[in-house]
Amino acid sequence: MIDLDLALQRGEFSLELAITTPLRALALFGPSGCGKTSTLLAMAGLLHPRRGRMAIDDHVLFDSAAGIDLPAAHRNLGVVFQDARLFPNMSVRDNLRYGMPRGAAPAAFDDAVSLLGLSTLLKHKPGQLSGGQARRVAIGRALLRRPRALLLDEPLANLHREARAEVLQHLVRLKQEFALTTVMVSHQHDEVAALADAVALIDDGRLAALQDIAEFRATPAAPYAATTAPDRCAAR
Repeated sequence: MIDLDLALQRGEFSLELAITTPLRALALFGPSGCGKTSTLLAMAGLLHPRRGRMAIDDHVLFDSAAGIDLPAAHRNLGVVFQDARLFPNMSVRDNLRYGMPRGAAPAAFDDAVSLLGLSTLLKHKPGQLSGGQARRVAIGRALLRRPRALLLDEPLANLHREARAEVLQHLVRLKQEFALTTVMVSHQHDEVAALADAVALIDDGRLAALQDIAEFRATPAAPYAATTAPDRCAAR
């Protein structure tokens, strides 16, 4: 269960969303600048709502009425940003191991490396990686934290066509092989159709619709995009 009910203010921009779904893979979909990333950052504990409640299953992240606001480090979430944010002085192997729980089974590391196709890159430094490779390492590092949920901010953004297809293929495998709650930010119809089970259509900080993936796949992206105006708000 993903349960989000939040209100926050960023300058003149206000975000008010209420989303509840029992499905494990939720996409926040809409044009740039209309609240998707703000929602993800609030879940991660990097933005603080004025009020509301956020919970994943029985794990409450924030509840203004109950006085709960877990620090980001205590939310047990794996977060992958658009920029990979790898440690430049550490190898891929050490980047992946960073944050792994003590006593984690070695097989977990091997499984993640295999799933994401990283076995030939373990000795490389981030500066030697392509954009798609770096993104896969960032996903692997988040996954190896054994998080309660994975938060993905535009996981395929700024990748060329081949790298985008490669990372998407690995994300589809991850979804198939791990029963892990995922919240993904995107404005790309095809990646949402491939990775989500439920889709929240967001328009200027408000929920326009909540669809299951069958409804979303049956709805062309263009009509929704035409009813929104990305230039109304700055990047959020």
